[in-house]
Amino acid sequence: QVQLVESGGGLVQPGGSLRLSCAASGFTFSNYAMSWYRQAPGKERELVATITSVRRTTNYADSVKGRFTISRDNAKNTVYLQMNSLKPEDTAVYFCNVRRYDRNYWGQGTQVTVSS
Repeated sequence: QVQLVESGGGLVQPGGSLRLSCAASGFTFSNYAMSWYRQAPGKERELVATITSVRRTTNYADSVKGRFTISRDNAKNTVYLQMNSLKPEDTAVYFCNVRRYDRNYWGQGTQVTVSS
């Protein structure tokens, strides 16, 4: 079955950096676009970034453009989110996502806290 396992979250000061990873299994990773979402307390889950399967075209939420970079390693079945210049408003649980056959699959999430 599809499994997505996120890692790399933690506590970081404003202006700092973190790199999230999502290890995928149970499907042909190289065939699917992958996305990162986040959900802050009391807010709806929002799309952060997406990377397509073959051309690796990327798209970002306006709030993270120029600061976050999504990438993938199809040999390792892993998608990454490099987060730089972090702000307190980036604090959230970050989720890895794949959509297959009109169904969304999610990881368990990894907490990112930006605070001094």
